[in-house]
Amino acid sequence: MTDGNNGSHRLNEHMAGMSLNDYEKAAYIPPHLRGRAYAQDGNNNYNNNNGWDKPAHRPGWRDGYSDFGGSRGGGWGGRGSSSSGYGGRSQFDERGSYGGYRGRGGYRGGGGGGGRRDHGAGYWRDGVHHIGPRNPHVEKELFGTPKDKEITHTGINFDKYDNIPVEASGRDVPAPIEEFTSPPIDAHLLSNIELARYTTPTPVQKYSIPIVMNNRDLMACAQTGSGKTGGFLFPVLSSLFEKGPTPAASGNNQDAAGNYRVSKAYPEALILAPTRELTSQIFDEAKKFAYRSWVRPCVVYGGTDVGQQLRQIESGCDVLVATPGRLVDLIERARISLSKVRFLILDEADRMLDMGFEPQIRRIVQKEDMPDVQNRQTLMFSATFPKNIQMLARDFLKEYVFLSVGRVGATSENITQKIEYVEDEDKRSALLDIMNAHLSEGLTLIFVETKRMADTLNDVLVNNNFPATSIHGDRTQRERERALEAFRAGKAPIMVATAVAARGLDIPNVTHVISYDLPNDVDDYVHRIGRTGRAGNVGVATAFFNRGNMNIVRDLVELLKEANQEIPEWLERIVRESYGGGRGGRGGRGGRGGASRDYRSRNDYSGPSRGGYQQGGGYGGGYGGGGRSNYNNNGYNTGGNGGGNGSYSYQSKTSWF
Repeated sequence: MTDGNNGSHRLNEHMAGMSLNDYEKAAYIPPHLRGRAYAQDGNNNYNNNNGWDKPAHRPGWRDGYSDFGGSRGGGWGGRGSSSSGYGGRSQFDERGSYGGYRGRGGYRGGGGGGGRRDHGAGYWRDGVHHIGPRNPHVEKELFGTPKDKEITHTGINFDKYDNIPVEASGRDVPAPIEEFTSPPIDAHLLSNIELARYTTPTPVQKYSIPIVMNNRDLMACAQTGSGKTGGFLFPVLSSLFEKGPTPAASGNNQDAAGNYRVSKAYPEALILAPTRELTSQIFDEAKKFAYRSWVRPCVVYGGTDVGQQLRQIESGCDVLVATPGRLVDLIERARISLSKVRFLILDEADRMLDMGFEPQIRRIVQKEDMPDVQNRQTLMFSATFPKNIQMLARDFLKEYVFLSVGRVGATSENITQKIEYVEDEDKRSALLDIMNAHLSEGLTLIFVETKRMADTLNDVLVNNNFPATSIHGDRTQRERERALEAFRAGKAPIMVATAVAARGLDIPNVTHVISYDLPNDVDDYVHRIGRTGRAGNVGVATAFFNRGNMNIVRDLVELLKEANQEIPEWLERIVRESYGGGRGGRGGRGGRGGASRDYRSRNDYSGPSRGGYQQGGGYGGGYGGGGRSNYNNNGYNTGGNGGGNGSYSYQSKTSWF
């Protein structure tokens, strides 16, 4: 892996010569034309229909890379330009990367984990967990090798996590663990963690594992790339391994009409996530850590053949990873029952609400056959928790622990952030300049705001012999999965993406993130650059800024200060000129600073509670007395008719730092 600090230094040197920070500059000159005079007739001779002449072929890349195709051809596998459609045969096995383990073709082949319970799977019998035999081929597929570039296990700056502040709010918060050991972790799960070469739990894992294994509900805020997926998979799988499956209740194989049905799935754990890509990623991790056990993970999401997914879940489904819309569809088809769910996990919960999934989520949790809040454990994970998420927590969780790891919404100091002033008409040239610098041997992720720009920019890169692909909402599910696979494998080490890939995806070895178009909200910027610098690794994030991004300039500057980043003088000058040098008005980045606090805290109340949020400091008002009858004085969901009218709340903080 390339040394991130060295890459950052080289980037600094390179940017210093680009003269991008003077927003009153003359016309920008592409790198391959520097030292050459422009045509005197006023026509730029570098304009070649697609915008630029092709530079020389790059060493180490296939000559010309024309077989990567255009963006609409999938970025590879098809020859020609963007008009070539889907292109020729893909170089990837359509069966997916899982290669037939347990009889399944893998989620990339049809969107649904599953297969028969054989080929080395374990089983539960007479109260004993029987572990299946080891399979070297499957282990290589699942865990890779120590030199596998597609898998990152421990970052070079992992020890910096010891300096991250951690706060756990709630009654009787269990003490954190310091390392992966058995107990408390199940011995077989520990062996799979060792196979994955995970050596040190991240801060969120140190707390979440004992919290969940002590049967507590959890609402966790942790910075992007901090190990949230392991934070819920490890304790959930450990519990399932130790306790075995829930005994089948009478009538479990009958649908609503009383018809006998053997193909209905009864998952023990349900994981909801907002996008197809994130569900697939979580499913991949679940496969690793459920290896050789009785637990069988499955994944269902929209945008692919529902018949394929129905066939996959027929053989059983113990851990279900799903998008809300497809899950509702399968519930309506009477193919999935939630009656045996012991664990409900909502990952990227704020994103699901932003995407309009709240009605589906509330239906799944409150109006189907899922056990009520007192008879299940509920875990919510995300990098940010605005007010509407805290309200959802009030309805779905009981006596929960609020876990805040680091400053919520802040960026990692492992990421070197560079803000460059680039006018819209100069962006393509500036991007090609950066690409020509060969600053990183890792992966480069480029974010744009529109689907059309993603395709256009991908074509520009491919036509300049850069091996690129793209991903956005208009591409088919197969195209998106192939694009992600090519990017992860380094076959197309540059990917242009819209917001579809900005949240939750864990793509190892991303060393450079470029915000070609800045988003309208600084939280989206945080999630974008969080694709690099993950799990303690270092990375570089470059953003193109101009006067069209004035709506986020104040929050952006504050974010840079929080992460101890260098702030360009011109950027500070813009803030002073536009806002008179004062912040004012929004209480700290639009209230995002308050998202790191438990709303049940006494300090967050501004006067007596009236059962809803009041204006004032933090999330003032809280949820105490005067609210709905099934919440107690402390804002807890009791599941009964208790209620109360007091305004008292508590906050006991625990930190192992």
